[in-house]
Amino acid sequence: MILIIEDFSHEFLGDFLGDLKDKRLLTWEKRLKISVDVAYALNYIHFEMEDQKAIINRDINCYNIGLDENLGAKIVDFWYSVFLPPNQDDEALYLKYVGKRYYADPEYKMTFKLKRQSDVYSFGVVLFELLCGRLANDPIYVKESDIGLAHVARRSFSTRSLEEMIDPLIKEEIGEHKFVLNRGPNKDSLPTFITIAHQCVAETQDQRPTMKVVVNELEKALFFQVSHCLTSSHGFL
Repeated sequence: MILIIEDFSHEFLGDFLGDLKDKRLLTWEKRLKISVDVAYALNYIHFEMEDQKAIINRDINCYNIGLDENLGAKIVDFWYSVFLPPNQDDEALYLKYVGKRYYADPEYKMTFKLKRQSDVYSFGVVLFELLCGRLANDPIYVKESDIGLAHVARRSFSTRSLEEMIDPLIKEEIGEHKFVLNRGPNKDSLPTFITIAHQCVAETQDQRPTMKVVVNELEKALFFQVSHCLTSSHGFL
């Protein structure tokens, strides 16, 4: 098989999140679209490849997500990927752990038990990076937990203080079409996104959703946001 990689004019998601000037381009709607793009890609390699084959990437992180000129997102690194045998629905592989520390599935890291849900965990970390506007290894998170953002986000979710972690740029934005009535995330879009992100970073693999479920929930969050913007702009006019 041959993997063809495009020329990504906007480099990688991690570059955007690490640069305040670039990050200002990432409206809530754009962040949702990036999330949906990557979710579709993961769902494809997990469940929709030809000949009933499947791939577990093992290295999903914000620097392995390339952005094109329209901020369309694609997974670009498959160095650590492994093929699952055909018709292997939910069985695990046992392989030596590889991956980035702050995106690591804790169950895989501890037991060497690898499942599709290992990618789901890593993707959940990326979702929280998009929500919070900070990288998973940001000192503000590492100071609180040696595993970074995922643990801090789970704890904040359980104490209902996660809103304090949301990127202020999201709260202050005026939307894709510059109407003041569009300010910030839609009241249905944001909790839908947060809930599925939290489920993705559950500590055990069996608690995490499949990428099919993740795609559906992220599409729902995007639908709520786009509908909100259209309704607000029409009302403004």
